[in-house]
Amino acid sequence: MRDRYSRMLQTRGVAAVEELVILAGIYAAVSGWVVHFSAARPELALSNLVVGITLAVMGLCMSMAPERSHDLNFVVLLLGAWLIISPWVVATSDAGTGAILSNVITGACVCLFALTAGGLLMSKRKT
Repeated sequence: MRDRYSRMLQTRGVAAVEELVILAGIYAAVSGWVVHFSAARPELALSNLVVGITLAVMGLCMSMAPERSHDLNFVVLLLGAWLIISPWVVATSDAGTGAILSNVITGACVCLFALTAGGLLMSKRKT
């Protein structure tokens, strides 16, 4: 019982980072309506909605079992990279400054969270 409790406390920092992924995913999902580019760029808003919901669900799953989430961090990292490049890939013309800034900042935060969680998990495996 003590070993299980000790392992749970060691992965608590990882779960906290994954909870930030949930919040970033929720923001990415609603960013088209918050930043007001959903009417001008509906394809980008739809992409953000799908990626945001996916990030929120993955963050929820990863925070429930942080010791088994090492492989999913790579997928979260890829989704963060997609958020960064999607205004130029998805939008047929200029996406607008607000949409670009929102996606780049959110994607960078998601990438940072994934790398932080991966680093914490790797340091916990070594000890």
